[in-house]
Amino acid sequence: MAYDLITMGRIGVDLYPLQTGVPLAQVSSFGKFLGGSAANVAVAAARLGRRTAVITRTGDDPFGAYLHEALRGFGVDDRWVTPVPGLPTPVTFCEVFPPDDFPLYFYRQPKAPDLQIDAHELDLDAIRGTRIFWVTGTGLSEEPSRTATLAALAHRARTGTTVFDLDWRPMFWSDPGEARTLYAEALRHTTVAVGNLDEVEIATGVREPHAAARALLDAGVELAVVKQGPKGVLAVHRDGESAEVPPLPVTVLNGLGAGDAFGGSLCHGLLAGRDLETVMRHANAAGAIVASRLECSSAMPTPDEVAAALDAGAVL
Repeated sequence: MAYDLITMGRIGVDLYPLQTGVPLAQVSSFGKFLGGSAANVAVAAARLGRRTAVITRTGDDPFGAYLHEALRGFGVDDRWVTPVPGLPTPVTFCEVFPPDDFPLYFYRQPKAPDLQIDAHELDLDAIRGTRIFWVTGTGLSEEPSRTATLAALAHRARTGTTVFDLDWRPMFWSDPGEARTLYAEALRHTTVAVGNLDEVEIATGVREPHAAARALLDAGVELAVVKQGPKGVLAVHRDGESAEVPPLPVTVLNGLGAGDAFGGSLCHGLLAGRDLETVMRHANAAGAIVASRLECSSAMPTPDEVAAALDAGAVL
């Protein structure tokens, strides 16, 4: 059986404070969760009933073992998650100051194992065969992951749906000025681009949502999805179909992970062949549900939870 979704990129352990509104220096207890954008998107789609897998790397350490257990527990295939001896599994801390301040502290030194993905070790047949293949901008930030990401995209050659999550994390780049050229190369091989306003500006040089969507289409994609925060989401397809959907009302507890829930639901909706507005409404609802919860991966919603939120018109 082909996979519905294979993601490729970042994974790590999220250590989230169990006290909200408290500076990290004063937090006394933390929860441990699976994290990383590529892993979270695979979990989100699996929660919605899709067969998913992730291509990434961890340290050869207890945190790496934990991530394998967590992926399997969420129903995500971990066969392409391999250890890198000598590098620690990344750990990420956050502070939680609802509704809109969630500082992140990444511990990915001396180098994150997920940036050690090597092109020669990729299962290119699986990458070409999956219904949706998902890559991230972080994967382009450093070698050998950069070459591996571009090689995977080139081999897939726009077969099926190929999603580029723009995923701009400037602290991961030794030379952020390289990003736009590399993003342009990735966009030539992808059919869907997803990003917030900061990310689409890095990719295209344009920040206004409609202009940015057109620039992404001009760069080669078939569907441009621009997340506008409190203004909702804009999606524009090359065939002329478009949708601009407001956010679902929610009391935010932790906004981190909402974008990954959106991504998993986006994939689910595209696989189901739904119209663009329905896809965006469901993805917005999935993101809102996660924003109302503390954790990311274990907070990803089920189909019934998404349906209930849409029926209620808000996340209650």
